[in-house]
Amino acid sequence: MARKMKTMDGNTAAAHVSYAFTDVAAIYPITPSSPMADYTDMWATQGRKNIFGHEVMLSEMQSEAGAAGAVHGSLQAGALTTTYTASQGLLLMIPNMYKIAGELLPGVIHVTARALASHALSIFGDHSDVYACRQTGFAMLCAGNVQEVMDLGAVAHLTAIESRVPFLHFFDGFRTSHEIQKIEIWDYEDLKDMCNMEAVEAFRNRALNPEHPIQRGTAQNPDVFFQAREACNPYYDAVPEIAQQYMDKVNAKIGTDYKLFNYYGAADAESVIVAMGSVCDTIDETIDFLLARGEKVGVVKVRLYRPFSAKHLVEAIPATVKRISVLDRTKEPGALGEPLYLDVVAALKGTKFNDIPVYCGRYGLGSKDTTPAQIISVFKNTTKEKFTIGIVDDVTNLSLEITENPVTAPEGTTACKFWGLGADGTVGANKNSIKIIGDHTDKYAQAYFDYDSKKSGGVTISHLRFGDKKIQSTYLINKANFVACHTPAYVRKYNMVQDLVDGGTFLLNCSWDMAELEDKLPGQVKRYIAEHNIKFYTIDGISIGKEVGLGGRINTILQAAFFKLANIIPIDDAVKYMKDAATASYSKKGDDVVKMNHDAIDRGVQGIVEIQVPASWKDAKDEDLTEKATCGGADVLKYVNSVQAKINAQDGNSLPVSAFVDYADGSTPTGSAAYEKRGVAIDVPVWNPESCLQCNLCSYVCPHAVIRPVVMDADAAAKAPAGAAMADMKGMEGKKFAMSISVLDCTGCGSCVNVCPEVKGNKALSMANLETQYEAQKMFDYGVTIETPAEVLEKFKVTTPKGSQFKQPLLEFSGACAGCGETPYAKLITQLFGDRMYISNATGCSSIWGGSSPSCPYTVNKEGKGPAWANSLFEDNAEYGFGMQLAQKALRKRVVAAAENLLAVAEKDDVKAALQGYLDTVNSSTENGPATKKMIAALEACNCDNEDRKYILANKDFAAKKSQWIFGGDGWAYDIGFGGVDHVLAANQDVNIFVFDTEVYSNTGGQSSKATPTGAIAQFAAAGKDVKKKDLAAIAMSYGYVYVAQIAQGADYNQCVKAIAEAEAYPGPSLIIAYAPCINHGIKGGMKNAQTEEKNAVAAGYWHLFRFDPRLAEEGKNPFQLDSKAPTADYKAFIESEVRYNRLSRTNPERAEALFTKAAKDAADKYAKLAKMAE
Repeated sequence: MARKMKTMDGNTAAAHVSYAFTDVAAIYPITPSSPMADYTDMWATQGRKNIFGHEVMLSEMQSEAGAAGAVHGSLQAGALTTTYTASQGLLLMIPNMYKIAGELLPGVIHVTARALASHALSIFGDHSDVYACRQTGFAMLCAGNVQEVMDLGAVAHLTAIESRVPFLHFFDGFRTSHEIQKIEIWDYEDLKDMCNMEAVEAFRNRALNPEHPIQRGTAQNPDVFFQAREACNPYYDAVPEIAQQYMDKVNAKIGTDYKLFNYYGAADAESVIVAMGSVCDTIDETIDFLLARGEKVGVVKVRLYRPFSAKHLVEAIPATVKRISVLDRTKEPGALGEPLYLDVVAALKGTKFNDIPVYCGRYGLGSKDTTPAQIISVFKNTTKEKFTIGIVDDVTNLSLEITENPVTAPEGTTACKFWGLGADGTVGANKNSIKIIGDHTDKYAQAYFDYDSKKSGGVTISHLRFGDKKIQSTYLINKANFVACHTPAYVRKYNMVQDLVDGGTFLLNCSWDMAELEDKLPGQVKRYIAEHNIKFYTIDGISIGKEVGLGGRINTILQAAFFKLANIIPIDDAVKYMKDAATASYSKKGDDVVKMNHDAIDRGVQGIVEIQVPASWKDAKDEDLTEKATCGGADVLKYVNSVQAKINAQDGNSLPVSAFVDYADGSTPTGSAAYEKRGVAIDVPVWNPESCLQCNLCSYVCPHAVIRPVVMDADAAAKAPAGAAMADMKGMEGKKFAMSISVLDCTGCGSCVNVCPEVKGNKALSMANLETQYEAQKMFDYGVTIETPAEVLEKFKVTTPKGSQFKQPLLEFSGACAGCGETPYAKLITQLFGDRMYISNATGCSSIWGGSSPSCPYTVNKEGKGPAWANSLFEDNAEYGFGMQLAQKALRKRVVAAAENLLAVAEKDDVKAALQGYLDTVNSSTENGPATKKMIAALEACNCDNEDRKYILANKDFAAKKSQWIFGGDGWAYDIGFGGVDHVLAANQDVNIFVFDTEVYSNTGGQSSKATPTGAIAQFAAAGKDVKKKDLAAIAMSYGYVYVAQIAQGADYNQCVKAIAEAEAYPGPSLIIAYAPCINHGIKGGMKNAQTEEKNAVAAGYWHLFRFDPRLAEEGKNPFQLDSKAPTADYKAFIESEVRYNRLSRTNPERAEALFTKAAKDAADKYAKLAKMAE
């Protein structure tokens, strides 16, 4: 039967085929596999039927370990069960995988193969995770592209059902999971026709059932365990032939030629590569190119990796082969070779290929791009038995040299690149574009999206290809027919036009006229455009976006311009398809948003300006666009200039291994984010001193620490940059006050303007175009050199909103989204305790904006002190931070003991006083720091020969009381890490746990967590969550000795900083839960209103403010203090203002009414309970 063609990514393909065979899906979100589970949930909610005639029953668990346990139980009870995961999540499933395989249960795990965290986290693709499972007993089947995911996914399910051996079906994370291709999709009737229903019935009949009970999971002794373990051998021996039988059934239905090992290339090949995964398509494309010039090369593509069939491998290899190169997408330090290499060597032993040399190559770790040029170097390699490709290894010299870089894509393939700013909609628009091209033309289409590590606000590069022949180019575009730059600042940061082929088209989004283009375009850009006959166009998408009401979401404008210029399909048809897509994409956000996007499409078509390229541009001179960092510590300067600058210029691929020798353990210097100066905002704040109350609230709420108060004496004020705005400081005679703004670090969220109080109808802050405000940067750069006078810090206490902002933030310029609801809290904590704090950070949004390559936003003060930050994993963060605390306690205990010993024998009064001061403050991080300084100074000045003195001075870094913080989001604290959170709180150690509660898994795309409230739509809660939010605070308060607070900065500025200060001062465990609005919420007016949203949440009784301080109970007082007043606003009106709620009202008003009513009642009941507790 001819199958329908549809444009989709690998995750969608896997979800489509797996849904057909699935009764139950137990899941947990993890990048990049989460969309598979989300589609399954969405389709089940929509009523899609599997081949058994019913919807899939899906359940989100608290962790991948929990999901694996549920899969195991569901299989035992007779339901065909599936899950989806990757990386660390797959590792958490391993214990249950052993059980599932040992009990011959036909489950299937679909894995977007991803790197494992080692020296650093990588969310990107390689095979490290799946190789870690090769001993579990799961059969392992690899798909190399989106079409194969669709086709071979069926083989995995069908073979598992018949063979009783569970399957791990894997494909490359991101490169395949997120690559969009035009493919053929299965009709479920075809899948049903191939399914052995008798085997399904037999499976169900074997299931645990009290109707015919049996026992499983027993404990066996040494007398029989070994024999029983061997009894499964016949099942595994049968798998390869059963898998091939189902491949043959698939081949018969759709005309393919799938085998356990597929060979492609010359029949008389002499150089053969053995590989699996997405690289195989690149190898195919390269082979076509090499065959055309007469070279004898080929590739063996591994489909069934476990059980590994030596017989089928030998059959696939040409008899003429003279050398075999095995490519492995993993690294196993200390092994003789990588896993696939070892399997191939073992399989060929004793065969006709016994004496053929087999080389071992590593490639593509962490989604490192693998190109035809690299594949050619593998075919040519005859000297290095162990090698790497894609990098320059100048340390162990394993890398192969690139000798040629030809264009190998089929003739007629059009390649396009789009440079966007994260969250500007560029990626979404290009997904729509490729689907329009794929679904409405006969052309093949491919799309892949390349991101940096920042949240929204980072660089996105969309790679689109389309053509009349099948596209196998599973690598990034470096020779493009069309390049669009959606962010004007990029033209002076990245090489973009240089990617264009002669006669290509360049579209620049900017407001510049010809004179400004002459001034702003670098000379090398102008010369390349002129010399290569580039067709150059501009469009002022920013102005159009503002005019139609979209603000910075300029995606549809530029998408329309692309279709107009690319001329792939008639523009009238393209406009219709774009508007249809916009309606489908944005209808959930309201009719007004749909209309804005329709208007934007029309304006995008009309707004293009063709630039007549002057002949003089051919003579333009190169400009040096690099900026060498010169101020700062030697370690950070070395890192910034040698590593960070290259990565930020999108040139990290050129860095050799030697650049990382000093950072082999994953360590990087702090404070490097200050050197980025990205300049990505459209509009930035402007300060008017005449209307300023000097309240510092703008600084208090700034997510990126770009707006800061500066206090100057007369001398400092006189040295300030010329024309810098300033005013007399209120309440501090003789001092000048200025609000400095780092416009080059600002993301333009507008949160500062939002909270700025009006004075006689005027605010002290307004927004203006970045290009008019570059001079303001000078005042900021000057301001960071000014020390806040001691008398200012004395008068305005650090534990007040205003006073806290005179302290240097030790979190600055992070990669968080514009308007982020999390970073203002973290920044504030660093202002209070940053010079002495440890941070253990759970994987999630806060670890990504806080610790992503290449820059570190945590920084140091002028003494070189600052937060010591580290991330372990997602699930173990509380324990990780607890371990840090234990280490501090153990090491410091010896210093304290030495101080006590020394005090007993000290003779000098100043030494005795310093030691006593240290010991008197030993339990206060705030007071002990200064006391430690005095003790160290006194002991260094004293030349007495004493072992305790020597010990204290030798270990002075451990002397002061440190402040231990454990950061993470609600997905960690409420779900996967809850067991650890609970245990650490119960252990009664002096640790501070801070939860950024966004009420969803923000980092993985907005999945439901146990913090998600009733009625909210989230991924895995497509019909609205029908149970109420977990009361984490109540659980913690039940211990009685845990300090607990619930805060919302925008609702009560004072309560926020007070609670944080109290929690840190409490000599025991503390838990602070902070309400953090997120872009996933769909806040009306955008993230500039995050602080207002926090205020409204409390006013509506959606969020409550309180503190529970066990010290009050010791004084005979009520330890519980309710800080928020009885709700004054309407609960339903509040939640209806957010898309995550009002979307349910539009799609299912009856269910929305029922859930919202329930949620409102639950909130009212909770406030009543809290009020009762406060009596």
